Amino acid sequence: MTPPEAAGTPGETAANRAADRALRAAARHSAGRTAAVSGCSLAAACAALAEPALLGHALDLLLRRDPSGTRWALYCAAVIAAEVLLDAATARLTGGVDARSTAWLRRRGLTALLRTAPHHAARHSPGEVSARLTAHAAGAGTVPAAVATAVTALLPPAGGLVALFLVDVWTGLAFLAGVPVLVLLLRTFTRASGASVGRYQQVQLALAGRLAEALAGARTIAAAGTAGREAARILAPLPELGREGRLMWRIYGGTAARTGALLPLLLYVVLGVGGMRLAAGALGVGGLLAAVRYAGLAAGAGAVTGRLAAVVRGRAAARRTAALLDLPELPQGDLEHAAHGPGTLELRGVRLVRAGRTVLDGVDLRLAGGTTTAIVGRSGSGKSLLAAAAGRLTSCDGGRVLLDGTPLEELTAGALRREVGHAFERPALFGPSVGAAIAFGTRPEPAAEAVRRAARAAGADPFVRRLPEGYGTPLADAPMSGGELQRLGLARAFCGAGRVLVLDDATSGLDTVTAREVERALARDVGARTRLVVTHRASTAARADLVVWLEEGRVRATGAHAELWRDPGYRALFGAGGKPAGPGADR
Repeated sequence: MTPPEAAGTPGETAANRAADRALRAAARHSAGRTAAVSGCSLAAACAALAEPALLGHALDLLLRRDPSGTRWALYCAAVIAAEVLLDAATARLTGGVDARSTAWLRRRGLTALLRTAPHHAARHSPGEVSARLTAHAAGAGTVPAAVATAVTALLPPAGGLVALFLVDVWTGLAFLAGVPVLVLLLRTFTRASGASVGRYQQVQLALAGRLAEALAGARTIAAAGTAGREAARILAPLPELGREGRLMWRIYGGTAARTGALLPLLLYVVLGVGGMRLAAGALGVGGLLAAVRYAGLAAGAGAVTGRLAAVVRGRAAARRTAALLDLPELPQGDLEHAAHGPGTLELRGVRLVRAGRTVLDGVDLRLAGGTTTAIVGRSGSGKSLLAAAAGRLTSCDGGRVLLDGTPLEELTAGALRREVGHAFERPALFGPSVGAAIAFGTRPEPAAEAVRRAARAAGADPFVRRLPEGYGTPLADAPMSGGELQRLGLARAFCGAGRVLVLDDATSGLDTVTAREVERALARDVGARTRLVVTHRASTAARADLVVWLEEGRVRATGAHAELWRDPGYRALFGAGGKPAGPGADR
């Protein structure tokens, strides 16, 4: 799970900047609609400012029985109706802007997550990703419209205060006496609520992450009989969530209560001063009505608290969502085709760094076209990282990888995936049916016979045919063992095989006989010319043309399995210790 940033740290400053960039981009995406929200809100504010003056003037005319009083009363009705309609239009447009901004943030966040290297995406747990793309994106999506309406919401209070002075200077001074207290309340609220909302959302992320972990390991929890302990672990942050939530609403409620007490008091003061001015003959009845109405508008500055709260909450939510938007994209080139060749793969001085530590260093390999290369080594030696670099699932921090002389980073994403296929230890299947899952990612769409041929090569055809609807069986209705799942992952890789096929421990869940059948099919029936296989099986290494022995991120030795088998350290990789077991044994 991504750790929280301490307040005032460079990390927090960078997160705030990223959030502001994301919000500006979301606002530009709905610029026309946001401008319409501002326009309608501004027009409604102008109507609200004109209304008291029109009412006061109409009242004075009616009290004097002036014939034009009726006409001015109709003007008042038209302004009031316009204000109501404009408020309704603002609310409708605001909903549209919120929806578009939220959708844009979610789409950009998901796109960034899918376009980054897997190790960058893995920094965020599934629970965190879900929370960032749902609740937090929805909160952040309200900011563009909230800012637009918050700015125009300041116009009635400011205009009302100016109008108070124009109606009568003493009524304006009476109201102005309480403004410093109101400003102080709003400033304190903005500062305190921002920190509180950020902490609340961070605890939400922790809860979501723990829940996702538990769901992924539900079978293990059930087998261990630790459901109660896991429930307690997942819910452990609840007290903190409750504290932060209560604090957040205490801040909001306290500010609302104080402004709610201050504003009526200011209105009463203005009404009292206006009454005295009326008694002195310095102010008419219509003027007093206008003064009271303008005081009400000026007192509306307290209502800005709610909109400020929405902006503060949305900006805090944007910090969470922006963490996905700022994931670095795996660089791609613009070449649509690699140079023609047999599929020779070269790694020249490849270096990978993770968390400030060099995990692969100075790897120089040449995998001849049409051959099978096995990558072996102890856990943590860098085998999967080497496979990821060879297939450009990650970019190199040093050196480069070439396919028939063409650097992989110069290929487009489409060209790269046509040429280099992958199969993994724990594949994820996508598509409405088993057949669609095998064909997933292959372009152009493969024919049904090509899908079945790939399944046969992976040893998946027999069990797929036993499913209720065969290859048309929905994935949800196709229960599979771990080995069967691996076979479908292999079939998918075989179906779209290009020049290079990278198998990252992709046969570990298969029995020995099935694994050997798959290896034979890989060499005979699969279109990939060059095969890179990460393995823990001695038999797989024995059938490879070349074995690369990794140790602590460096190539310790290369050669044929039979040659390397003379080294006790190599035999120990397969559990053979110092025994003179045959190099073809499956250990």
